[in-house]
Amino acid sequence: MEKNIVTLTLNPALDKISGVTQVVPNHKLRCDYPKHEAGGGGINVSRAIRRLGGDSLALFPCGGPNGEIIKSKLEEEHVKYKIMPIIGDTRENITIFEGNSHQQFRFIMPGPDLTDDEWENTLKFIKNLDPTPNYLVVSGSNPGGMPDEFYGELSKLAKRIDCKLIVDTSGEGLKDAADAGVYLLKPNMRELGQLAGGDIKSETHQREAARALVDSGNAEVVIVSLGAGGALLVTSEINEQLRSPTVPIRSKLGAGDSMVAGIVLKLAQGADIREATQYGIAAGAATVMTEGTELSNKTDTDNLFAKIADSDMK
Repeated sequence: MEKNIVTLTLNPALDKISGVTQVVPNHKLRCDYPKHEAGGGGINVSRAIRRLGGDSLALFPCGGPNGEIIKSKLEEEHVKYKIMPIIGDTRENITIFEGNSHQQFRFIMPGPDLTDDEWENTLKFIKNLDPTPNYLVVSGSNPGGMPDEFYGELSKLAKRIDCKLIVDTSGEGLKDAADAGVYLLKPNMRELGQLAGGDIKSETHQREAARALVDSGNAEVVIVSLGAGGALLVTSEINEQLRSPTVPIRSKLGAGDSMVAGIVLKLAQGADIREATQYGIAAGAATVMTEGTELSNKTDTDNLFAKIADSDMK
């Protein structure tokens, strides 16, 4: 029986995507008709889980017209959600694809600050969920107003309800989560360096830094995303780089969220952490193969996962 997955997006966004022939200053740029998508790390993880044939509950603070559009977009994709009403307006991000260069320009707006009542309400929502989540994925940036103790309180709550906490964030939020102690951290190389207190200068240093997080109790599992290089998986018993299949690169947007989706979905289905990480790598690679902001699909992910498994046996 598949276990329950809940995703938490503390700073959701309505993503507006459009294109223009060339980005130049001081001119009116005639853009393509925009497309709107529900965005933010945890929301994207839930969307990717749905595309991979799984199920989850997306939990997020929501306010204003943008929040209403996010809800309608999730309903279109048949993604289950629960909102925590807030006073502020949910933010909007803008991605512009430049036709001449095939480059992406991403404009990330600040989200609304959460009041004390609003962030405390987040913990109450999770505590009162029925059924209780087996896996809680916190992904994306933190809004203003989040106190330093938030991840500590969230970590304690996860342990009380016997829930495995998975965190994919950056900056001070990542450090706070590591200090609190979680089941799984998924930093990239730059973020691993931030946790280690300096740049990662070699593969040996990378393995040592990830191992130190496990040995110190910051996380039971550390998965360092390495892009085309796959991922470094570190637990108390494993310290191994798992390779990614070579795929045509069309867009890297959403690859990290798809990777997390693949990992947690396989864990919820009963896979061990190594197999789950390989499936996450496949989901991330499948997303890279898609155009624009498209996430991974099940067919491509399963095919790539089969290649990884086949290569693993040789």
